[in-house]
Amino acid sequence: MNLQDILEQRVKIAVSEQFQINIPSVEFQATRKEFAGDITVVVFPMLRYIKGNPVQIGESVGNYLKNNVEEVKGYNVVKGFLNIEISDTFYLEFFKTIKDDRLYGFVKSESNNSAIMVEYSSPNTNKPLHLGHIRNNLLGYSVAEILKAAGNKVYKTQIINDRGIHICKSMLAWKRFGNGETPENTGLKGDKLVGNYYVKFDQEYKKQIQSLITEGVVEEEAKKNAPILLEAQEMLRKWESGDDETVALWKTMNGWVYDGFDETYKNLGVDFDTLYYESDTYLLGKEFVAEGLKTDVFFKEEDGSVWCDLTDEGLDKKIVLRADGTAVYMTQDIGTAIQRIKDNPDVGGMVYTVGNEQDYHFKVLFLILKKLGFEWAKNLYHLSYGMVDLPSGKMKSREGTVVDADDLIVEMANTAEEISEELGKLDGYSTEEKKQLYDTIGLGALKYFILKVDPKKRILFDPKESIDFQGNTGPFIQYTYARIQSILRKADLEDSIDFSEIELHEKERGLIKQLQLFPEVIQNAADQHSPALIANYSYDLVKEFNSFYQNVSILGASNTNEKIFRVQLSKTVGTTIKNTFGLLGISVPERM
Repeated sequence: MNLQDILEQRVKIAVSEQFQINIPSVEFQATRKEFAGDITVVVFPMLRYIKGNPVQIGESVGNYLKNNVEEVKGYNVVKGFLNIEISDTFYLEFFKTIKDDRLYGFVKSESNNSAIMVEYSSPNTNKPLHLGHIRNNLLGYSVAEILKAAGNKVYKTQIINDRGIHICKSMLAWKRFGNGETPENTGLKGDKLVGNYYVKFDQEYKKQIQSLITEGVVEEEAKKNAPILLEAQEMLRKWESGDDETVALWKTMNGWVYDGFDETYKNLGVDFDTLYYESDTYLLGKEFVAEGLKTDVFFKEEDGSVWCDLTDEGLDKKIVLRADGTAVYMTQDIGTAIQRIKDNPDVGGMVYTVGNEQDYHFKVLFLILKKLGFEWAKNLYHLSYGMVDLPSGKMKSREGTVVDADDLIVEMANTAEEISEELGKLDGYSTEEKKQLYDTIGLGALKYFILKVDPKKRILFDPKESIDFQGNTGPFIQYTYARIQSILRKADLEDSIDFSEIELHEKERGLIKQLQLFPEVIQNAADQHSPALIANYSYDLVKEFNSFYQNVSILGASNTNEKIFRVQLSKTVGTTIKNTFGLLGISVPERM
């Protein structure tokens, strides 16, 4: 039972005994810094049940707690706020239970019966991953790790968009202009090579449009009838009919892209348990449309197209099958969701990490799946996130103006190197150690900058701003972790502490109080699907530690027992920092 639960139970008893009234709940808040106390009971809500002066009620309850609850050592009342001071014994007993627990805060077993599937990344195979994909990957991976830490079994997955007209555009451009280029003979990563031909297609397409307009064709017709676009559409028809040559080229070029993606994922530090491919799933869902027609979930128009009427739910009518019988994206998303449950029967819910431009799509998808009668549909969640902008403006893939993920990772390491060299703190490091440290700092800065922001908010990403050794940044927190490791290397002390002799300094108490919050933060982050809660908790913990470090002598403590306690407290903070950053997919260096 945590402190708040203990106090709530005892405050209810106090009110019952003193006023002969049972109150349903007790409202708490953090004690304001200008008053003595560790936790505050808000008396005003009790006035609905107790007639009287809030100060007198607070005094009465506070006096009862001081005399009857061993955890309470004192109290004060300010207007309608009962500020409670908690005994050192309570904090020290708590610290004893966590100091050797390397996974403190985590739910140790997968307590939920059903698993959760988290989808993220889901790129197209016609271009490399870019900055937008980075936010997607970092969010999805971190949410999966947080859900695991909260006691859930989790599967990480993605659906790879490996078919369609956009893929054929790259294929056709390579066929026309590639002259046999491969990743091997050019030295280019496969996804970059294929992405170059996607840009090349767009360049040729625009030239042909302009040429047609010059010949007197109106722009709209020119866009539809540019020969290179018609040829790409024909290539897609050939692929769908299983043409051997087209399918062989498709497999080859997609293979190049997958190799490139794998390298980027490795460098970014994300992984997956299962993969789905749109080429396998795009025909799924039709059978469920047929079932839905029987149960009036869907209706058929005169032209043969099939729709779902969601107007009663405040949405509109949504097509799920075209008049010619072909599926739309909604159809295959319905089928893919159902297929995933078939493949993983223990899955009871799914998280889709997709940008906020798809908010409406997922509202419709989840509603249709509920109407089709799937019990698990109530446990579907769209992890919607805002776009990432750069100071230079918006990115466009087909024009080749995206910020490439690989290039950004390298740039972050280079920026970390520049700043580290300026600070001049790496004497005695080998070249290899320096490189590894720059990679750790650069990637940590990138990940933290993106994950500390609420997913729903748009981000303006500035690489230099993210690599700062002061403030709410990844490198600042990494530096604090490294400082703690330095203390531990110097300490070389036995572990045994006589807790009965410890009298807590206010900074020690503040640090333990911050550590107490960690399990609740994990649960809240899991419930809200928000890595930002973990990121900002880690910053608050680091601020609390640095205040402790500046005000309390650790290695120069007045006696050995006190010194051991402070080293142990520092060690526990270090472990918790490492664990918070692990949930964000960020590494921490032992030295900086």
